[in-house]
Amino acid sequence: MTSPPERREFEKPLWEQWEEQRANATGERLQKVLALRGWGSRRVCEEMISAGRVTVNGEVAVLGRRVDAEQDVVEVDGVQIGIRPELVYYLLNKPAGVITTASDPQRRPTVTSLVPDEPRVFSVGRLDADTEGLLLLTNDGELANRIAHPSRGVEKEYLAHVHGNVSGSALKRLRDGVELEDGMTSPARVSQLSPGVLRITIHEGRNRQVRRMCDAVGHPVTRLVRTGSARSTTAGSSPAPGVRSPPPR
Repeated sequence: MTSPPERREFEKPLWEQWEEQRANATGERLQKVLALRGWGSRRVCEEMISAGRVTVNGEVAVLGRRVDAEQDVVEVDGVQIGIRPELVYYLLNKPAGVITTASDPQRRPTVTSLVPDEPRVFSVGRLDADTEGLLLLTNDGELANRIAHPSRGVEKEYLAHVHGNVSGSALKRLRDGVELEDGMTSPARVSQLSPGVLRITIHEGRNRQVRRMCDAVGHPVTRLVRTGSARSTTAGSSPAPGVRSPPPR
């Protein structure tokens, strides 16, 4: 019985070899491109490449590969990286005790310290230091304006733990609007998930509004978590292409 013919590996055509050499000689190093898009430090990105998690035009990339960010299709774990290299988006699950400014004279931790240093980003909207949950950080001013401008009326959903079991009449006041020192609040969607746990959805952006609303009906907030904004949720959906959770630092 004759053995099957040995399978031969054919060389790529010369023009393909030249094209690969040209690609590797021009463009930017792959780990730099990934880092600029916020996937982590260059060292973290090098580890991702070495682990085989990164592909370029469908082929597993190797360290030292250079890419043309405008032409090559780069994917991490099967997800294409952002089209515009200068723009990045982070969906951050902000912990309590972290503030939403870029720096703090009191040296408290800030949200920007939880994401890569470059490129620099800012938070879209604010959460007070004691409030946890969803916060978008980006350097995309156009998107930030679309989301944060009051005329857009973007809905924000919160889970509020409050003192006591909230009565039906108090729930109705929260839904219809309550009088605060800066005026009557707009109608809100409010439900009591369990005694003392409320889901509140508002479209205004007043300072500490949910806390003040609950105070006004006699049920001070003990814990507040923002769980959603527009089509974004802490469960993982995104308001724009390329949004991702911050990589480990």
